[in-house]
Amino acid sequence: MEEEIRLFIEYLQIEKNCSSHTVVNYRVDIENFVDFMKQQGLDHFAAVSYVDVRAFLTTLHEKKYARKTVARKVSSLRSLYRFLLREKKLNVNPFQTASFPKKATRLPKFFYQEELEELFKVADRSTPLGQRNQALLEILYGTGIRVSECVDLSIKDIDMSIETILVKGKGRKERYVPVGSYALEALDRYLNDGRKTLMKSKIHDCLFVNYKGDPLTARGVRKILQQIIRSTSLTMKISPHMMRHTFATHLLNEGADLRAVQELLGHSQLSTTQVYTHVTKDRLKEMYNNFHPRA
Repeated sequence: MEEEIRLFIEYLQIEKNCSSHTVVNYRVDIENFVDFMKQQGLDHFAAVSYVDVRAFLTTLHEKKYARKTVARKVSSLRSLYRFLLREKKLNVNPFQTASFPKKATRLPKFFYQEELEELFKVADRSTPLGQRNQALLEILYGTGIRVSECVDLSIKDIDMSIETILVKGKGRKERYVPVGSYALEALDRYLNDGRKTLMKSKIHDCLFVNYKGDPLTARGVRKILQQIIRSTSLTMKISPHMMRHTFATHLLNEGADLRAVQELLGHSQLSTTQVYTHVTKDRLKEMYNNFHPRA
């Protein structure tokens, strides 16, 4: 099985051009299933039947995995077996008819405008780290990019003249995203002052750096956001993805076209973007007052 897994991982990296994060998730899902197979006395992938698949799904349910996680594992293993079928390593894909658990529908969490204002007031813009934090916050909210896309940004990806950034998204897909005046101002201050101080003797092109001048990581971004929100009166949790949710929600609530928001977010499917079409209480009240005859 090790050889078959190796070939599949190479297929993901070379033919599918998957990101390293995606490849890691596939590998973890497959290794979890191999552990289950060993417990069941199954020594090769061709020995797995639909009954074994159902037993595996039951095990995941008993371990109380989230529906989204179970769905991802089924998708990973279905892809593995589809590849093995193509390579004529087996004749049947037992995961082909395995149903995905129905995902719970949850509205994305986001910040209201007045809550955002509190976040933007925290950073001390007279210090290098404060300038970096302000630029980071403005970019995350002003563009809606993913945290992985944010930490991958380099200085050459920023075009101040046409007010856009080049974003390298999932599957190595690139897209240009416009940047607003607040984010551009914060970036300009950070690049010409704070970043130069933080870099010291380091030489690299990464846009966001830590206090040592090394490239900022996704984990580092999360820690910075947590520090920012602890400095406010807000009690909710914060994450880079919450800033992305806020970006999309605010655009759609102000009347932006769904297709345009899809392009900005880098979603391949419109259905992924549609989760943001919920309407806030403020927007509902505004619509009621504007359009109801007896408001």
